[in-house]
Amino acid sequence: MYPLNLRVVTWSLASFTLVSYLVCVAYGLIAPESLHMHRFLEIVLPGFTWLTLGGFLIGLVESFLYGVYAGLVYTPIYNFFHRRWGTLV
Repeated sequence: MYPLNLRVVTWSLASFTLVSYLVCVAYGLIAPESLHMHRFLEIVLPGFTWLTLGGFLIGLVESFLYGVYAGLVYTPIYNFFHRRWGTLV
């Protein structure tokens, strides 16, 4: 078993969060108002405003950056523990 590649994990998580954001926005456009996710998106994405171009773009960037952050934090932690205990299995 090999340690995780920082670049691969970071890009994967950034892409995952970006796609998830786009799915949430698309869902909000087709679902009834009572089932919208826009309140949640407004809470977790500072500057996001539902159905504005600026809000959509800031949400796009912030979602991507959340994934980058997760990859940059998770991968070194995983690799640290992998080096320490990875061969015990």
